[in-house]
Amino acid sequence: MTFSMNLLLEWLAAALVVGASFFLLVGAIGLVRLPDFYMRLHAPTKASTLGVGGVLLASMLVAFVQGRPGVAELLITLFVFVTAPVSANVLAQAALHLGLHSRAPTPAGVVPERR
Repeated sequence: MTFSMNLLLEWLAAALVVGASFFLLVGAIGLVRLPDFYMRLHAPTKASTLGVGGVLLASMLVAFVQGRPGVAELLITLFVFVTAPVSANVLAQAALHLGLHSRAPTPAGVVPERR
């Protein structure tokens, strides 16, 4: 590969890290600012999955530039993308089982009235 191609891939990796850090920042702010458990659970699981995915994609690009296959990064990506939604689902089910209610308003007409 030529020098300019390596430089282009490194700039692309840097852009991925900057974009990923934006998603991680949004997830952290959501974790701090949102009012209840369910909303706090949603923000970091979605945003941090995208953030970690972006960092790992950047790491795969750098590994490619260095001549490595990037198998470790690929395995970490698969592990994160499988475990984050599963753990969020288990936490939400536990909260529902404990009877934890959300503070989010329910739109009118969505839930039938109990008699």
